[in-house]
Amino acid sequence: MKSKVQRRRSREIFARAEKILVGGVNSPVRAFRSVGGEPLIIERGSRQFLYDADGNKLLDYVCSWGAMLLGHAHPAVSEAIAEQAWDGTSFGATTELEVELATMITAAIPGIEKIRFVSSGTEATMSAVRLARGVTKRDFILKFEGCYHGHADSFLSQAGSGLATLGIAECPGVPQALAELTLNAPYNDLSAVERLFSEHKDKIAAVILEPIAANMGVVLPEAGFLAELREITTRNGALLIVDEVITGFRMHYGAAQQLAGIEADLTTLGKIIGGGLPVAAYGGRADIMNHVAPLGPVYQAGTLAGNPLAMRAGIATLKQLARPGLYIGIHEKAETLVRGLREALAETGVAGRVNARGSLATLFFAADPVNNYTDAKGADTKRYARFFREMLERGIFMAPSQFEAAFVSAAHTAEDVTRTVDAARDSLKAIAAEPSV
Repeated sequence: MKSKVQRRRSREIFARAEKILVGGVNSPVRAFRSVGGEPLIIERGSRQFLYDADGNKLLDYVCSWGAMLLGHAHPAVSEAIAEQAWDGTSFGATTELEVELATMITAAIPGIEKIRFVSSGTEATMSAVRLARGVTKRDFILKFEGCYHGHADSFLSQAGSGLATLGIAECPGVPQALAELTLNAPYNDLSAVERLFSEHKDKIAAVILEPIAANMGVVLPEAGFLAELREITTRNGALLIVDEVITGFRMHYGAAQQLAGIEADLTTLGKIIGGGLPVAAYGGRADIMNHVAPLGPVYQAGTLAGNPLAMRAGIATLKQLARPGLYIGIHEKAETLVRGLREALAETGVAGRVNARGSLATLFFAADPVNNYTDAKGADTKRYARFFREMLERGIFMAPSQFEAAFVSAAHTAEDVTRTVDAARDSLKAIAAEPSV
């Protein structure tokens, strides 16, 4: 049921924001340009809910873009952060906390023998690519159309996430000479990968990809795709970088690549390992990581890398995630949600596809399967915008973009899922009644 939503204070705050923040936001998708309506101004979060500046309560499936797997303000994580704050928030020197979190991660992901903490996913992927180039003495990288690896210059051609949301095909400010060193292939297209390796023989330093694409909306790897990429890169002397900034510790207590039976040369992590604080990491085989300064010549540094607040939050989060049965419960709720969305589409006759794996899902307003970026771009973004607004009016906060994922957390309940499916059914009925939106 729709409720009359008051947003007067939120409007006032956003009007002030527009005068001093670029577009009123600090990250483009928050402006709601692709879905319309009024941007949210969030005041606090608790478990599966967000509360805006007007006191409206929203059931949250954005979850800080996947970071909040335990839900907002989890007591164990909040307590750890508070305790550390009294002991100091930044030292610019090593703490035992860094060693503890690194040990937990490397024990969970055997392919990571050594690790370096950084402050953002962009920093992690940028550093991993620099390292790959330094180790191989090659300049080209190969990425996949629609995969988003942060906003470093090398990644902004045919990227997903915010660029797809805003319809930005090329980013001014990226030198043409650097853009030419980034090769793009369609996701799931192994023949295109083979062709690029043939055309640029002995010049490709690395292939970087999301093991489950989640930045063009959720797009799943076809059977054998990841394993074959592992073989192709090895055969051609290139490194395989698996970007698990979103998928790391989301599918299970470890990396998504493990479920596919592969081992990356380098892995990037973020989101969940910080428990909601700004932290990410890159790591891999020791012989590769030993090229990073101070052991090697590939330079990377950061004053806030290994920040003690973030380390404490990450340790507390991973301890909670290691509890038996936690992932089973999350996945059961996600499966119920996905099944309900598919049934609602069938009942209302609205053309749509729900791509999902584990606790990641995207509802595409598309009649045909979505297996790559071209398919995703063919989805009806106007219908998604209408769906987003209908759900928001019913108190459900979905991703404000067709090209992002919805996330189910441990804090969501079976009742939440039922409520969400009912809201989706009503929203789809409204869309079906006005097919020309």
